This record gives sequence, C-alpha cells and structure tokens, in this order.
Amino acid sequence: MITLNKSKWNTKTMVKISVLGVISFILMYFKFPLVWLAPPFLKMDISDLPSLLGAFALGPLAGVLIQLLKNVLNVIFEGTTTAGVGEFVNFFSGSVLAVIAGAIYFRNKNFKNAVIGMLAGIIAMTAIMAIANYYFIFPLYAKVFGWPIEKLVAMGKAVTDKVVDLKTMIIYTVIPFNLLKGFLTALVTTLIYKKLSPILHR
Repeated sequence: MITLNKSKWNTKTMVKISVLGVISFILMYFKFPLVWLAPPFLKMDISDLPSLLGAFALGPLAGVLIQLLKNVLNVIFEGTTTAGVGEFVNFFSGSVLAVIAGAIYFRNKNFKNAVIGMLAGIIAMTAIMAIANYYFIFPLYAKVFGWPIEKLVAMGKAVTDKVVDLKTMIIYTVIPFNLLKGFLTALVTTLIYKKLSPILHR
C-alpha cells in the first residue's frame, strides 16, 4: 500500500514534503547533457534524490508528492518547452523509482532492504521507461515538435553508430542513461540518508 509513514497527514509531514519538493525543484537547475552517452535532450541531474529520501523517511506516497511538486514548480517558474511531455516523463520515472524503493524499504526498515529497494526501483524504472519511450514518449515528442522519428534517431546515431532505429536508440542510449541516473541517485541517497534521517523523522 502506498501510504505516508503511519498514515500521518499532519502539518509537519506536509511541511517536510514541501521542503523536499522545493529542494528537488532547485536541483533540476543543475542538469547537464552526457553527450558521450545519450542525445542532448536527455539531461542528467539528481533531482530525484529528495523524492527517494522522502519515500524512505515518510513513505512511498511522499516520494510521489515530492515529484509532483517539483514538476509543477518547474512548469510555473521555468515554463515548458515540451508542452508538458518532459515534465510528465520526469514525474512518472521518478515516481516509479520512489514508490518501488520506498515500498520495499517500508516492509522492514534496514540497510539491506534499502539497497534491494533501490536496485528494484532502478531496474523497474529503466524497464518501464524503455517501453514507454518506445511506444509513447518518443512518438509523442515527434508529434509535439512536428519532427519525423528519424530526426530523433539521428540524434542518437550522433552518440553511437550502434543506433540505427528507434529500438536501438532505446537500447544503446536511453537504457544506459536511466541506469546511470538511477545508480547515481541511489549512491548519493546511500551516502546521506543516515545523516539526514533524524531530521526527516523529527
């Protein structure tokens, strides 16, 4: 079940979610392309970090709410260049990671379950986003921008000659990108969660 810790929807919990959402929004500004790994429209950041922290401390639903707040704030203050598609993708992928990792951790709160939860979340997020990108997201991007799919594929081919169509673009650029982003977020979470845990549970 996706719940907040002990189902407490009190003021303190909502304040924590709000603060983490704002921090997540701020972290979105520190994004950069990995031109050696993925097309330039895929940018690396660790804005999923507060969501994962919130999911561990407050429950999986908190992670989803932090993702929602982050992307709403991003649309309000930065605007959107993708008709909301990019923000939805960011919300969805981050929520998958937070929900699965948080749900597994909440069964028995220990380091082993935290690691298992993050690994499961990364794998699930990567797999789901690979399927979603192939069947929905990339075709939608092409429609929004009025581009042929071949133009997106060409961006992937500029990264590696292994990309020859949409399927190979997913395999050789999107999947490695999401794996790296997930593992980076998990690594930072592992390093700082124990230190921040007393504050998040206060």
